[in-house]
Amino acid sequence: MAWKWSVIGAGGIADRRTIPEGIIPSGRCELAAVMDVNEQLLGDVARKYGCARATTDLEELLSWADVQVVYVATPVYLHPQQAIAAAEAGKHILCEKPLAITAADCRRITDAAEANGVKLAVGYMMRFHSLHRRLAEMIKAGDLGQPVLARTNFTCWYPEMPGAWRQNPERGGGGALLDLGTHCIDLLRMLLGEVESVCAHADTVTFSYPVDDIATLLLKFASGARGIVDVCFNVPDAAAQNLLEVYGTKGSVIADHTIGQEPGGSMVAYLSDQSAGYDAAQARSREDIAHRIEAPPLNLYRAEVEHLLDCIEQDREPINSGAEATRVQEIVEAAYESSRTGARQEVGV
Repeated sequence: MAWKWSVIGAGGIADRRTIPEGIIPSGRCELAAVMDVNEQLLGDVARKYGCARATTDLEELLSWADVQVVYVATPVYLHPQQAIAAAEAGKHILCEKPLAITAADCRRITDAAEANGVKLAVGYMMRFHSLHRRLAEMIKAGDLGQPVLARTNFTCWYPEMPGAWRQNPERGGGGALLDLGTHCIDLLRMLLGEVESVCAHADTVTFSYPVDDIATLLLKFASGARGIVDVCFNVPDAAAQNLLEVYGTKGSVIADHTIGQEPGGSMVAYLSDQSAGYDAAQARSREDIAHRIEAPPLNLYRAEVEHLLDCIEQDREPINSGAEATRVQEIVEAAYESSRTGARQEVGV
């Protein structure tokens, strides 16, 4: 059976990534309809992918009964209206991240999906990176001992652009923290569990737009572990490191360029059980204990598409669910409040 998909917001990430890398390559999907308010872009995308139905009208799109899944890829401020309408039309939903500008709107979308019996997944595709999944397995198995610290670094170059919705707080909600930082928070929660408090600085230090171009967060997890999130809109793309580091009582794991949109990168574990004694552990060099972590690469966008289909067919909750995305948004709101007040913010467990 081929699941019929429609796309709301046919440009941007939909055209660059999710349609050509996720929906089209999956033998379980058919791109049945596209919608966008830009008629020229809409026509171009429909022709590009051989999609027979194209519309600028949301109500028309949702009226097509044979379409079963909707991908929402519009600016964030439109997500609540469009995702809730899709849920009420009985469509399963993949919605781009962040799910909404506020946690309250995230809950409205999640409640609508639950009330109408449809699955809701959110585009935190880094959960599906094969090396991140392997690292999660290692942590769960105790290979790193007690996790005590993790750090994510995610940067890009995003200068002033007239009309860019991510640089407009009313349309995008925030800057580097909301756009890049939510990926990092979500990934660290997948690895280390729930966050109970956050301290943050989110500022605009390079560009002139009214959203943050740099943010640094210190997270305290319920386990006692600490997490550091560094995100920037003001580092040249060629200079980006996009690192993930996890440290525990039995060693560490360092990943290079696994954070991002690509399936590649590298990951090295440095494992050393100190229970043998301090002197014995000291005698082993960093090179002696290093080993490369391997996992077959898979496209992140195809993985999130097929995971949602698995969840629909098996009636289970996606790992990138609306509830998970809502929790990320609660932490983001606390981080912006911490930056504003200079005080640590509790986010509960």
